[in-house]
Amino acid sequence: ISLRGRRFAILDTIAMDDLRDAPRDGFNAAVDRIKAAGGIVAHIEIPDLHDAFAMAGPLFCADAYGCWKDLVEAAPEKMFPQILERVRAGRDVLAADYVGHWIKLREIRETYARATAGFDAVICPTAPILPPNLARLDSDPDYYRVENLLTLRNTRIGNLMGLASLTIPTPVPSCGIMLNGPAGSEAKLLRLGVSMTAALA
Repeated sequence: ISLRGRRFAILDTIAMDDLRDAPRDGFNAAVDRIKAAGGIVAHIEIPDLHDAFAMAGPLFCADAYGCWKDLVEAAPEKMFPQILERVRAGRDVLAADYVGHWIKLREIRETYARATAGFDAVICPTAPILPPNLARLDSDPDYYRVENLLTLRNTRIGNLMGLASLTIPTPVPSCGIMLNGPAGSEAKLLRLGVSMTAALA
C-alpha cells in the first residue's frame, strides 16, 4: 500500500526522551522521507503512559518469577546476576497490588486506543541508543542498568499497551523506526512496512 495519505503519530511521551544523536538523526531522516512519500505525520502525547511504566516492574517481575520460579531457583548461578535480581523481585509483589495494577493498566490501554484510533500507525525510534559496549556491560553494573533500561524502553510501550509492532531500518546504521498498531494489526503493519522500506531506501 502507498504511504500517500496514511496518517502516522509520533509519540512524544517517553518514546522521544533522551535520544542519542544517531537514533534521533535516523528517526528524523525517516520521518522526512515518510512525508516526502505523502504520509501525514502528527505529534501526540499520552501522559498516562508514565503511570503504565511505573507499574511495569511489579507486573513483569511477578509474571517472570511466577512462570520460571522452579527453573530459576534450581540453578540461580546460570542467570546473569542483574537479571536474577530483577526476576527474584517478583516474589515480593503482593497479589492485591498485581491485580490492582492490571485493572489500572487496562484503563490506560483504553486511553491509548482512543488517542491513537485515527492513525494508521504510531511511530517512534526503535531504541533511543546505539548497541552498547559488550565488554562494559559485563564489567560495569551501573552502565548495564542504564543501557539495558534504555534499550528496552520504547519496545516496552508495545508490551504494556498490548500492541503489534514492526521495526525497519532507517538511513542511519543500527537505528530503526518502529511502527505500533493495535493487537491483531500485523498484516497491515507488514504492508505499511513494505512501502516504508521502499521510501527509506
